[in-house]
Amino acid sequence: MDAIIQAFGLVFTWPVLATLVGAALFGLLVGAVPGLTATMATALLVPLTFFMDPIPAVGAMVTCAAMAIFAGDIPGALLRIPGTPASAAYVDETYAMTRRGEAETVLGACVLFSALGGLFGTVVLIFAAPALAEFALNFSSQEYFWMAMLGLTCAAFIGATSPVRGMISLLIGLLVSTVGLNNAAGVPRFTFGSTDLMAGIDFIPAMIGLFAISEVLRTMAAGAPSWDNVQVKVGNIFRNWGGMIVRYWRQQVRGNVVGTAIGILPGAGADVAAYVSYAISKRLSKTPGKYGKGHLEGVVEATASNNAALSSAWVPALVFGIPGDTITAIVIGVLYVKGLNPGPTLFLFNPQMIYAVFLIFILANLLMVPLGWLVIKLARGLLRTPRAILMPIILVFCIVGAFASNNAAYGIVVMLAFGILGFFMEENEIPIAPCILGIVIGPILERNFVTTMIKSDGSLLTFIDRPIAAVLALALAVIWASVLYSTFRNRAAASA
Repeated sequence: MDAIIQAFGLVFTWPVLATLVGAALFGLLVGAVPGLTATMATALLVPLTFFMDPIPAVGAMVTCAAMAIFAGDIPGALLRIPGTPASAAYVDETYAMTRRGEAETVLGACVLFSALGGLFGTVVLIFAAPALAEFALNFSSQEYFWMAMLGLTCAAFIGATSPVRGMISLLIGLLVSTVGLNNAAGVPRFTFGSTDLMAGIDFIPAMIGLFAISEVLRTMAAGAPSWDNVQVKVGNIFRNWGGMIVRYWRQQVRGNVVGTAIGILPGAGADVAAYVSYAISKRLSKTPGKYGKGHLEGVVEATASNNAALSSAWVPALVFGIPGDTITAIVIGVLYVKGLNPGPTLFLFNPQMIYAVFLIFILANLLMVPLGWLVIKLARGLLRTPRAILMPIILVFCIVGAFASNNAAYGIVVMLAFGILGFFMEENEIPIAPCILGIVIGPILERNFVTTMIKSDGSLLTFIDRPIAAVLALALAVIWASVLYSTFRNRAAASA
């Protein structure tokens, strides 16, 4: 109870509340611009967090990400251009409803069920995270090794449309994570005589380059085309909310449950949750023929799912220190900078911080309704901003963020190099998310593997001689077997 009271004192101060509102508006604006993802919005906030206390720093990124995921629905509905990857799953439905003159209905549903989905995921986070933290205290290096392996496997196979391309991206990230002196032997690896590389590749400039600079390069390559605006009048988005809850409660609950389950899987995230929930909604619907023509059922289920996944992705991040998605990967880096190492000990030594994060999640989803309404009203003006003006502003933010990560121009060089890498990866349809998670989880995997081998005097059997470790190893084997089976089956069907 003392920790909860302290958490209220940490959150309900004017500086923290003002920070949350500012981050919410920023996330809404970035998410409403096509091509600018929630991850990119979070990354752009990182330089500002260096000057904040831990609670406003984490709160700003939590609120920004939640708003950006929802705001991606706005350009999808108005222009058929999804603002974020999570919105792409049901963009045809939202745009078709707009063309029928139902823009306020579909955007109102996106606001309502995004907020409800986020609150559902938060409730799961509040009740599941402490229990899992107590369970995680039984974990040793063997269990953390298998958890890291599960995270990498989910990133490559579950979080990517093509397992092969996902594996390529993952291997790139793992290769980057081996650079420097940060290894058990203390031997310089892949430094090529550079003193800068001895410290390893800084995650923050690498992440900014992969997501933000690659988008700037892609826009430049396309000649900075202007938006193809559709003039549409948006009426009262709050109309018939009660009726929608009554009519689509099954879709809402199903989307919440599926999104939460997928969000807990390390490496999956809101994008995968939206696609999976939309597919489930169509498969279980009594009127599947209406999908793709402006059917609200799929929109409700998918938008509830992606916001629930955003909240539940914090369960593995807070409990095990394993990022549930790219956004939590960024936040984990910030937590380390602030001296708050994620993991079960965080619940023991800093419980007030955990409860403060829970409160921020609740506030972020409640803020989504009034601020979402405001941004929907202003969306048409924002979407008319020329890309030729927008992209240089983004580039300036990126340079500042990369330099501020270690106060050296070396961070800018890393950012540019990874920007070029990200550009070529996306041009060849290689996903970026597995690469990012490989950079983050790679050192965790190596450290726990080496620790286990030292403890067991080189015996590999120690990885499965503990009950929890054996269960995690079995789960990993099942995932690999199912992926290999489906791959061979698809090839056999194609050849037939």
